[in-house]
Amino acid sequence: MGSRGVRAAAAQQAIEGVRELAGAGLTAEAVFRQADELLREVLEYDAVCWHTADPATGLVNSVLSDDLSLDSFEDAVRLEVWADDPATFPKIRRSGVRAEALSRATEGRPERAVRYREQIVPAGFGDELRAVFDAHGGMWGCAAFMRAADRGHFLGRQRELADTAARHLGNALRSCHLPPDGGAVDRTGGDAGPAVVVLGASNRLVGVSGPAEDLLARLADPSRTSLGLPTAFAMAAEQARRTACGLPVPQSKIRVQADDGRWYVLHASPLQGSAAGEVTVVAAAAGPADAMPLYLSAYGLTAREQEVALLLVRGCDTRDVSRLLAMKPYTVQDHLKSVFAKAGVASRRELIARIMLGGGH
Repeated sequence: MGSRGVRAAAAQQAIEGVRELAGAGLTAEAVFRQADELLREVLEYDAVCWHTADPATGLVNSVLSDDLSLDSFEDAVRLEVWADDPATFPKIRRSGVRAEALSRATEGRPERAVRYREQIVPAGFGDELRAVFDAHGGMWGCAAFMRAADRGHFLGRQRELADTAARHLGNALRSCHLPPDGGAVDRTGGDAGPAVVVLGASNRLVGVSGPAEDLLARLADPSRTSLGLPTAFAMAAEQARRTACGLPVPQSKIRVQADDGRWYVLHASPLQGSAAGEVTVVAAAAGPADAMPLYLSAYGLTAREQEVALLLVRGCDTRDVSRLLAMKPYTVQDHLKSVFAKAGVASRRELIARIMLGGGH
């Protein structure tokens, strides 16, 4: 077998390994670490930065990297939100592909990108390959792979391989966001109410109130950063600053899941009367309107199946669903069978109980 055949065989083996991560019952951090072991050699990268994301908006809400210095992570957050660069995560997602190299997106002139000049080159890298991990309508995470400057740009075959791997990683991360044990979220500690955090202009912690210290610990990133607080809070603050400038944002809130399976929603707004660019971030347990669609998507339901399931939760019967969604009754039944199978339940009552448990109510 020639070198090309060896590479193809290694790539196929890596993809099979990534595909199997979806059924392994892993945490998101474990998915990333195992994916790194499988992909590093075949994608030929020298460093990687992994992120989970709010599946509804695609906004990054955590960071994991054993390769990169995160001593100036506030600069990375700023560039992620403000820099209108080629091959950003949102642009890749809108393009219809799952992976893109900065060198390819800039037609061989990566120096056109701010993050190339301010981050990639100073760190000793020559190219970046980004991938978004979409599955069933949600973006569950993303990653940036870096190559040393002396190794040249990422090749087309590596971009294609990353694109294939990204699809399976989307499914793996989606399965990570199911409620533990299919719906039994641990609530022994309860929620003490909204947590309030004040961040300075560089998104460093200025002050906290309410149960914020406990929540900051439970939402902490897998990797320590210069921010000293979870990435989700800094991203929420930067989105609020964009909104205050009249610039478009995906949404004014960010969702993030704690390791106990509960979803939290972060709302941010500039602090009135502050000349120092301070932002207040309020974090609270997600209510049904925010949490239930996320759990339904995590179960792998299609958009139509989610519509059916949500109507059931609201008390509709088959006839109501048929009328409201303009479906034949037997079509509704077919959707219900698929919903039950994907959620691992046998009845409407069990489905409603599982969704309501997962949503925190």
